[in-house]
Amino acid sequence: MESFYLLLLVATVLVLAAAFSSLIAYRFGAPLLLLFLMIGLVAGKDGIGIEFTNSAVAYMLGSLVLAVILFDSGFSTPLQTFRLSSRPAVTLATLGVVLTAVFFAGAAALLLGLSWLEGLLLGSIVASTDAAAVFFLLRIGGIHIRDQVRSTLEVESGTNDPMAIFLTIALVEVVSRGKGLAGFDSGFILMFFKEMGLGLIFGILGGLMIVNVVNRFTMDRGLAPILVLALALLVFSFTGALHGSGFLAVYVAGIVAGNRKIFAKGAIRRFHEGMTWLAQIIMFLMLGLLATPSQFPAIILPAVLLALFLIFIARPLAVWLSLMPFNYTQQETSFVAWVGLRGAVSILLALLPTLGGLNNAEIYFNAAFIIVLVSLLLQGWTIKPVATRLGLVVPPRMGEVDKLEVDLPGTATHELISYRVAKGSAILQGERIPRWAMPSLVVRDGKSIRYQYAGRLRENDLVYIFVMPSYARLLDRLFASAKPVTKDDEDLFGTFSIAPQRPAKELDASYGPGLITAQEQSLTVGELIEARLGGKAEYADRIRLGSLILIVRDLDETHAVSSIGISLEPVAPATTLPIFISLKDIIHRAREHRREKRKARLNTK
Repeated sequence: MESFYLLLLVATVLVLAAAFSSLIAYRFGAPLLLLFLMIGLVAGKDGIGIEFTNSAVAYMLGSLVLAVILFDSGFSTPLQTFRLSSRPAVTLATLGVVLTAVFFAGAAALLLGLSWLEGLLLGSIVASTDAAAVFFLLRIGGIHIRDQVRSTLEVESGTNDPMAIFLTIALVEVVSRGKGLAGFDSGFILMFFKEMGLGLIFGILGGLMIVNVVNRFTMDRGLAPILVLALALLVFSFTGALHGSGFLAVYVAGIVAGNRKIFAKGAIRRFHEGMTWLAQIIMFLMLGLLATPSQFPAIILPAVLLALFLIFIARPLAVWLSLMPFNYTQQETSFVAWVGLRGAVSILLALLPTLGGLNNAEIYFNAAFIIVLVSLLLQGWTIKPVATRLGLVVPPRMGEVDKLEVDLPGTATHELISYRVAKGSAILQGERIPRWAMPSLVVRDGKSIRYQYAGRLRENDLVYIFVMPSYARLLDRLFASAKPVTKDDEDLFGTFSIAPQRPAKELDASYGPGLITAQEQSLTVGELIEARLGGKAEYADRIRLGSLILIVRDLDETHAVSSIGISLEPVAPATTLPIFISLKDIIHRAREHRREKRKARLNTK
């Protein structure tokens, strides 16, 4: 019994140390995963002396907590975010993972003395980005970038794990056969489509099942989060038992459940945020305990070189080829390539060679661990400076909003939202609450006052408002802290504005002919921007018309362009080298090159 209390004491101290270390991460912008891993290393065999070597238990526990993390990632992903970037993100999560592993394989074989197939296995292990690290660093870094770029990174990091896991498991089996490339057969292709297909199907059905079950058991609000967690793990385990991808299923189930009306949604979201933090801490500490730093010096140099190859060559090439069909600028593709942080999933997958009985399995684990450390040290500390250097940081649409959504019982058609009145907010400047919102209560200095008797709202007042769910976000602007326009904002959004309802043909008349095509002459400026962007515009999007740049300053409640800025300053490319350019730009440059050559031939005649 005494050993139980001692074990519990050590585990609790480690979790508390990891939790308190998050304060350091928030203060200095440090990669949180790196701190958790370091605590695990310090407490491990070569540190304080805690010995943990059970790879099978570590993999099972790691898979369980990864399922919890993926479900929460899906549950907190708005459907609009997924729709906005689903095609490029899924391409990165599938083709991008394969290309990264293939490019990495040759370098791994050369530097570590492995066969190409073994190098491909190591490449598959480190091919996926870490969702927890990407979400955390984008959030605490205060980085505001174009919505499509942010959502691409978030959806990619949440969906690329199933592909990396499938590749790793398949390659462990192939390498263990000892037949080289001859070990591949059509069975692996069928297995891939079966796993992903079942994962997608059971994920959708599982998400609908979670919503229906929870909405039928509405007696106890405190039980709902536990019920959702248990049902999510049921989806994960049931899909895995039928040889489907449980990780894909639980992520899809999270997206489906999180974007439907579900009982006690606020309580569920808060509970799962806490569970995700605990899951991350447990997994990262456990993986840190598994490592043996005294073995690192034997492969430290090739592993660091491989990490640099992955960061500067393999990942950028894979991202560029994957995003080439989509309309991303050089700057945006460069940033997506840089935000490819490796994390706990790579270390977890590095346990599979040991579980598969492969020779020299410790090489995979130690190399993957070092690659993750280098990735977090180099990329984790530099995300915001790189985004700033590339000119991708845009001002937030509004200041910070302090609000809380309160769950209402039954099938109420309204939501109850509590706002804290921020300093300098529009509501303090005389703006009124719209008629479609129903304020009911004001809490001032600890006292509750009916709204009609509260008088003029004051700073730090808590205001409770009933509102239709579709209108809730429109109130944020009234209660957000003031965000003054700066010189940088003006540079970013143009020196002056133009109404989106103005005819696009006026641009030709004002700034020179040939800016727009004959088919675009009948469009408005707002319609022109949306047409050039593929039918959907987002905040801070920009299009180039010769030397003229049109910039989306704002959108209205219907998501239509409501304000457009104009700039005559050309946007400098990320690099003068012909890399990270889209397929559209490649075709345009090829046409321009042929046109110039044709002119040169005519001039010589």
